[in-house]
Amino acid sequence: MIARIWHATATPDGADAYQRHFTGAVLPELRRTDGHRGAYVLQRVTDDHVELQVITLWESLGAIRGFAGDDLGTAVVEPEARAVLLSYDTTVTHHDVLTATGG
Repeated sequence: MIARIWHATATPDGADAYQRHFTGAVLPELRRTDGHRGAYVLQRVTDDHVELQVITLWESLGAIRGFAGDDLGTAVVEPEARAVLLSYDTTVTHHDVLTATGG
C-alpha cells in the first residue's frame, strides 16, 4: 500500500470549508477510483492558523495515476480548495506503508 501525503494551511473557517469540500467533492471521486484504500484529513491548530495534512491510501502507483494523472508528484488542488486555503503544497510525497492496522 502507498500513502500519498499533502499539506496546506488555512484559517479556522477555511479549514472547515476545506473539510466540507473534501467530504463533498474529493472523497466521492476517490471512492470511484479503482485502487483507492482510504483517506485521512488531519488538522493541527496553531496560534494563527490551522495546518492540514491529507493522507490518501492506494494499492499502487498505477492506482494513483487513475486519480492524479501521469505526473504523480503534482498535487491535485481544485479551485474550490485553493479559494479557502492560505497556502498549500503544489507537490505531494509518496510513502510505502509498512504497517497498517484497523478496519
